[in-house]
Amino acid sequence: MNQLIPFLVSLLLLVSCEKDDAAKVSFQESFLQLSTHQLATYSIERNSRYLIVFESGLGDDHAVWSTKKVAEDMSNKMDVLVYDRAGYGKSTIDDHARNIDRLRTELESVVNKYANGRKVILVGHSLGGMIIRDFAIKNPTKTAALLFVDPSHENYNQPTQAIEDMIYNAFKSSNGANFGATKEAKELIEDAQYMATLSSVPNIPVVVLTSMKTDATHTASDRQNWYKAHELLKNTISDFTHIGTTNAGHYIMNDEPNLVLDHINLLISKLP
Repeated sequence: MNQLIPFLVSLLLLVSCEKDDAAKVSFQESFLQLSTHQLATYSIERNSRYLIVFESGLGDDHAVWSTKKVAEDMSNKMDVLVYDRAGYGKSTIDDHARNIDRLRTELESVVNKYANGRKVILVGHSLGGMIIRDFAIKNPTKTAALLFVDPSHENYNQPTQAIEDMIYNAFKSSNGANFGATKEAKELIEDAQYMATLSSVPNIPVVVLTSMKTDATHTASDRQNWYKAHELLKNTISDFTHIGTTNAGHYIMNDEPNLVLDHINLLISKLP
């Protein structure tokens, strides 16, 4: 558990750094009106067979996928969609608890509006990995494939109340009480407990990319535990690819964008 503290601290530092470098996106902006708030969405449409939907991690809006133009590059082949969860960017927010169950239902609303009956390829980073995993389990007939980019996992991410409070207070201090990440951080303990109750991911093509890069706060032992947690995602999956990289930190899509692009293309190649 002590190893979790530097990991989460460094994640907060990365959030503040990565956003500043985000390039302007070239997507079509639109808004999805929910019963209590609206979500800002950004898409490029080419009438492809599948829709790729990118899910960001804690503290990041949709622009994190444009820092190295990962989403834009994939739009050369497929319809792509990125969006801001409630309380990020131009998306408004309501008073509901921002737990994984709630975040998954809002992803369902996004998919239902923009997929137009197509199956989706979901790409999820960090906390977004939990969201897409819950979506796939609850919506197996709508999910074609999954790419997890250094995803959170309950066998590793088990914050104490003190750690959850630290993360919550950091986001509240920097962005306010109604910032999406502030409210999401308040549910981290409950999220880990919720994910532990879920069944296995449906038997579809799955790729997991894991950062194995060591530094002052991430020891080799810590990275091995991180890798082992991600290995658990292969349960019942017959087409499972797990790649560990020592060349990228938590933001693999920014440190090694081609690794992410190559494995989205790998997933596409496996689909009918």
